[in-house]
Amino acid sequence: MGPGRPRWTERAAWLLRLPLETPTIPFEDPDSGCTLWLKLDYLLPSGCTKDRMATSIVAYAIASGEVSPSTIVVEASSGSTSIALSMVCATVGVRFRAYMPKTVSGERVLMIRRLGGDVVLTPAGQGMDGAVAALLHDFGTGADMYAARQFENPRNVFAHRHSTGPQLIQQVGVRLDGFVAGVGTGGTLMGVAHALRDHGFDTVISQAVPTATVTAEGDREVVGGIPGIVEGMSKLLDPGAVGLDGSVLVPEPEAMETAREFARRGLGIGPSSGLNIAAARRLAARLGPGHHVGTILPDRMERYFSTTLFDDVTAEL
Repeated sequence: MGPGRPRWTERAAWLLRLPLETPTIPFEDPDSGCTLWLKLDYLLPSGCTKDRMATSIVAYAIASGEVSPSTIVVEASSGSTSIALSMVCATVGVRFRAYMPKTVSGERVLMIRRLGGDVVLTPAGQGMDGAVAALLHDFGTGADMYAARQFENPRNVFAHRHSTGPQLIQQVGVRLDGFVAGVGTGGTLMGVAHALRDHGFDTVISQAVPTATVTAEGDREVVGGIPGIVEGMSKLLDPGAVGLDGSVLVPEPEAMETAREFARRGLGIGPSSGLNIAAARRLAARLGPGHHVGTILPDRMERYFSTTLFDDVTAEL
């Protein structure tokens, strides 16, 4: 995305023409005997697959007249969506404001502010619910604001149904036996799933779910804390609409170590990508040797320097 500023009436069409295409590479998994197909969406301009959703939402809002030059685009987000929206809004000259819990990494706040966005940090103990509440409070003041609504906006699923999914299918070139991805908003999983069904594939489609062991409560498994994977907030996830299979559970340490492993293989990815690769391996093992399993690598590692992803390395100054 260049720094140029097209005339306002042309901006929506210009956004939709942006070539948001990323490569897909095969990885021969020795343990399962399957081929994993990894779509490298962390190579998108902001470093995350959320660029697709942000572009689709903002372009449609401009075209429909919901966003004008005076509008402030707002979103409650743990980070990646707000980074993508701040970039897209900066590109077309629209103001952006993010509402985020204080638990987010400082790198994400800095990226949003460097891209010209405003950041409202909400109490850590309130999590994403607090960020949403703060947004709704400001939205009720009557200011000229447009809420992107990533967890319910159909343009989220649309973006992945008409770009991510068809690109993956074309690039793989063979029938995918399985596809798996984590769910934050649900847009990626639902969009790619719809694309697979649109092409007539009976692919096994599963949700990747990170888990953490709670030893104080009898070693039970609970939803883990992979950034961007938010339990229960998606209003776009509709298992029946695309025939989702059972979830693939991945221990959180396994997701983190998988991200580190593939960084050593040359892919500078974040925790959500590690989760998806680990889940793809588990789904491949379930399907058996010779199958093809696809997934998306949604995030780049630079926004996680201060998180547990980098606990095993140091920078000697």
